[in-house]
Amino acid sequence: MTARATLPYGSWPSPISAADVARARLRLSFPTVSGNDVWWQESRPEEGGRTTVVHLQGGHRTELLTDPWDARTRVHEYGGRSYLPVRTGDGHALVFSNYEDQRLHRLDPSDPKPRPLTPEPAVPGGLRYADYVLSPDATEIWCVCEGHTPEGIRRAIVAVPLDGSAAEDASAIRELVTGAQFYASPVPSPSGGHLAWVQWNHPRMPWDGTELRVAAIEDGVTVLPRTVKGGLTESAIAPLWADDSALYVISDWPGWWNIYQVGLHGESPQALYPAEEEFAGPLWQLGGMPYALLEDGRLAVIHGEGDQRLGVYDPETLELVDLEVPYSNWQTALSADGTTIVGIAGGEDVPSSVVRVDTVTGRVEGLRRELAEIPDVAYLPSPRAEQLEGPFGRPVHALVFPPSNPEAAAPAGELPPYVVFVHGGPTSRVSSTLNLERAYFTSRGIGVVDVNYGGSTGYGRAYRERLRRQWGVVDVEDAVACAQALIEGGLADPSRIAIRGGSAGGWTTLAAATQTTVFKAATSYYGISDLQTFSAGTHDFESHYLFGLIGPLPGFERAYEERSPLNNAARTACPVLLLQGLDDPIVPADQSERFAVALAEKKTPYAYLTFEGESHGFRRAQTVITCLESELAFYGQTLGFTPKGIAPIDLTT
Repeated sequence: MTARATLPYGSWPSPISAADVARARLRLSFPTVSGNDVWWQESRPEEGGRTTVVHLQGGHRTELLTDPWDARTRVHEYGGRSYLPVRTGDGHALVFSNYEDQRLHRLDPSDPKPRPLTPEPAVPGGLRYADYVLSPDATEIWCVCEGHTPEGIRRAIVAVPLDGSAAEDASAIRELVTGAQFYASPVPSPSGGHLAWVQWNHPRMPWDGTELRVAAIEDGVTVLPRTVKGGLTESAIAPLWADDSALYVISDWPGWWNIYQVGLHGESPQALYPAEEEFAGPLWQLGGMPYALLEDGRLAVIHGEGDQRLGVYDPETLELVDLEVPYSNWQTALSADGTTIVGIAGGEDVPSSVVRVDTVTGRVEGLRRELAEIPDVAYLPSPRAEQLEGPFGRPVHALVFPPSNPEAAAPAGELPPYVVFVHGGPTSRVSSTLNLERAYFTSRGIGVVDVNYGGSTGYGRAYRERLRRQWGVVDVEDAVACAQALIEGGLADPSRIAIRGGSAGGWTTLAAATQTTVFKAATSYYGISDLQTFSAGTHDFESHYLFGLIGPLPGFERAYEERSPLNNAARTACPVLLLQGLDDPIVPADQSERFAVALAEKKTPYAYLTFEGESHGFRRAQTVITCLESELAFYGQTLGFTPKGIAPIDLTT
């Protein structure tokens, strides 16, 4: 056995490169199963972030959409499931949304290329489609349509003919449901007599308050719509028909997203499995389902506090049994057919994968992994779930990843640097699933603590609502609590603690850098620095998000001003690295640009890197490589170590 080299933390040699992390940014999502056929979306950083649809049949994997086709929908800007397989006489056609023009297209097995189903909009990308389902008579696609016009944005649930007649005649598209500002999850009943859907309006987000609505279908038109679950302070999502007279729905009425059954004839909603666990997640993207119906009437479900397990719930016996699978965290995107379940899952040393499970035989198959080659596990950090104590004794959930490298050890008495990772959202959650980005740092001798601060999902509505009107306060306090816990536990060097985050996590990063002296370096990926201009300039889906996180406008202008890092830039306590895409419709580039100018005016060391063609969440491999290597160099220069093989970054003062 080779003796470990004694090297300072941060300078350890690592086989995990930034290019490896970029390759691991391949994203698998929204699987669908029908018989022996499985489909999924696959976003590829080495192809500029292009998303294709892959079909697995008989053990043979086929890429259905080649370059330049890009299956991505921009509804709500965050998109979601962008395809739907449709059974035809000679197999399955594929209906998908193409990113460039946002039109729906259809690709049949015999077609040389896709053909459009929807008209070319007057404004490029002005008509967008998501959340597709086949109509009861199999002649139309029913989906959410989002129209962008000079007068504003309008959404509806529409019916798009599968024969392509609407490509030249927009009047062929029928509106089924209108009147609300947002829609999700249209689903017809088994016999086609009813349509269920979810809707909500500003200023609420879908985790604040939604309505589950049901309407009768007569001659292809919806009539007599009514609300059967949900309301202003209840998030009811993911309708699934149990039969023609009853629906399953997931509601957080009891304080956790639990499964209910709702009848169509005035029966009181019944909680099927009351538990202090989440059976769903926040509705950031459209088209995913956190549960699925098996042929015997049982439900495949994901559930848990924090990480989500896979189980099968029996409505007859009221029993929930977890399946024995080597995956500890499942995403909220399940599909089932017969006795088969497919989903996206991962574990501490297993990357996110498309997984197929046979509930009869117990066979578990990993069909595709986001990371083709897994590094030696000795280089991977072993996560430790912690419930730390925040201000006023409130719990803070976090995952701690100590440095790990079989080739190197630090000199006696040296404590490691740590980086506090702050996830985006903020209504989101970080999991223990293998993340090579964390390993990029830990394998070099830099510890990571990933914090699920107050406001995160996975721990019930009360935990989620800690951030109500407290954004920039509670999240910062919880990030600081994580750093202080590491310091007080003798696990981290107090002079070498950094913080980093993207989007909402970038906001928390900048807020922490301007409110506290705990952190000695801060990295913001497309973070928010000025609340009022963000609220006025961001996209429609999140245009009122701050009403809950900060307070409604007009009325809370002072809070917006006082909490904005831009207005507190003179108090920035550490060097800052700003990383920004120039085509970001969610957090416009001026949020980083103006903060960089403010830092320059106060002669605070900073670096500001911009990326043409990148939007919200970097998708291109070279961008990821540049960002990670710059971030590592930045920490080396500010926290006092020399990363092996990494060139210094220019810091401006």
